[in-house]
Amino acid sequence: MLYWLTEFSDQIQLFNIFRYITFRTGAALITSAFIVFLLGPLVIAALRFRQGKGQPIRADGPQTHFKKAGTPTMGGLMILLGIIGSTLLWGNLTSIYVWVVILVTVGFGLIGLYDDYLKVTKQSDKGFSGRARLGAEFVIAGFAAFVIMRAGNEPFSSSLTFPFLKDWIVNLGWFFIPFAAFVIVGAGNAVNLTDGLDGLAIVPIMIAASSFGVIAYLSGNAIFAEYLQIHFVPGTGELAVVLGSVIGAGLGFLWFNAPPAAIFMGDTGSLAMGGLIGTVSVAAKHEIVLAIVGGLFVAEALSVIIQVGYFKATGRRVFLMAPIHHHFEKKGWTESQVVIRFWIIAVILALIGLSTLKLR
Repeated sequence: MLYWLTEFSDQIQLFNIFRYITFRTGAALITSAFIVFLLGPLVIAALRFRQGKGQPIRADGPQTHFKKAGTPTMGGLMILLGIIGSTLLWGNLTSIYVWVVILVTVGFGLIGLYDDYLKVTKQSDKGFSGRARLGAEFVIAGFAAFVIMRAGNEPFSSSLTFPFLKDWIVNLGWFFIPFAAFVIVGAGNAVNLTDGLDGLAIVPIMIAASSFGVIAYLSGNAIFAEYLQIHFVPGTGELAVVLGSVIGAGLGFLWFNAPPAAIFMGDTGSLAMGGLIGTVSVAAKHEIVLAIVGGLFVAEALSVIIQVGYFKATGRRVFLMAPIHHHFEKKGWTESQVVIRFWIIAVILALIGLSTLKLR
């Protein structure tokens, strides 16, 4: 919104500052953090009053989790308020990429909100029908993929690029839409599966957002893109502002989600954040790099797929419990050990992902 003030920069030179993506990204980070800090106590009090018993705890989960009974969920509402409010204030609202990311974030957030609502009201870990939920996610993601493909220049906008290889591009044609939708939906559900311990998901989300903030900014800048020999995608630099707001909202949420958590993110936040990062990776043509930067989320999702598939085939389990963070809890790791060690892994994977920008 404030970006429109640049139209008056001829009269007031100070307004030129709103042209700079770097300035607006930093401002978006601070603004979203302030919104979450300010609204956090009010949201927590309201959710605690409305939900009563709070998020249900898995009966087969680690015994240390039973003390968390009664903690309110749907904390993703705080994050969404911070991100949307900050993005509308500091983002360039003429950018189609900004609106596509907002669409996916809000759409996935509403799906997660309904799922959280059903779990709280039923006091069960079974919420929204799995097929209906995935169907709704694919509709939203498919539409976003179509818009992204049409917003770019054919055939590059429907192509898949590869890290470390500057000249290897595969044109997927119309198959790009289901592929991109799979990336977005997969990212949303992978982050959702990771959100099982206090602070476990939000820090890797901020790490991934920081990485893709850099990637989006560099990909959207012709000079930097040429220097690094990465593919130039006009307009994606504006997504750095959105990702800056994610980092700020994440910092604000972590204040309340740090052990012992006063509130859980819930599907409301985890689905929305995963979908957001997945959409940015599609827009910036770095879908494969997402699997590296978000490798922790990928491992969590694979642990569930392997566990379920192997159990159906043999009647036995590979892990003591899935997702994999619960496996390590069952092996005797404390919750803080799991969380901090997984944060370290997320940082390492992010650095590896960022290295692909130069190693071409």
